[in-house]
Amino acid sequence: MNKARFLLWLPPPAIAALVAGLMWLLPQGHDFWPRWLAVGPLLAGIGIMLLAAVTMSRANTTLLPFTPERASSLVTTGVFGYSRNPIYLGDALLLLAWALWLQSVPALLGLMVFVAYMNRVQIAAEERALTLRFGQAYTDYCARVRRWL
Repeated sequence: MNKARFLLWLPPPAIAALVAGLMWLLPQGHDFWPRWLAVGPLLAGIGIMLLAAVTMSRANTTLLPFTPERASSLVTTGVFGYSRNPIYLGDALLLLAWALWLQSVPALLGLMVFVAYMNRVQIAAEERALTLRFGQAYTDYCARVRRWL
């Protein structure tokens, strides 16, 4: 198994959970800000992820990131009209909420690590597969809609 394939073996929620665990190990609880600030990103992240899941379900296409080549349709409506990766955006918002809850400036690095990993490994692989699957329609979509926001 090559390195890239191994990295894609881990599902994005597992990557987010791993990063969250590492964030928890960093220095925290210095009262830099009130913990209630975590509520906004938490609710936004959950809401965006739910909207994305409902939109994909209505389009009868897969939610699974391991097989983007099996996507039955290119979803460009709803939250996908604002972000090509709303579920990963939701994950990032949950990690932001976690860093805010931990009251940890160093934990914010975890959010940056997650975004960098997703861009370089997961999203790059998905974009290659979706370009092969949907061709110009996907290329046009990428030109109109940003990867994250």
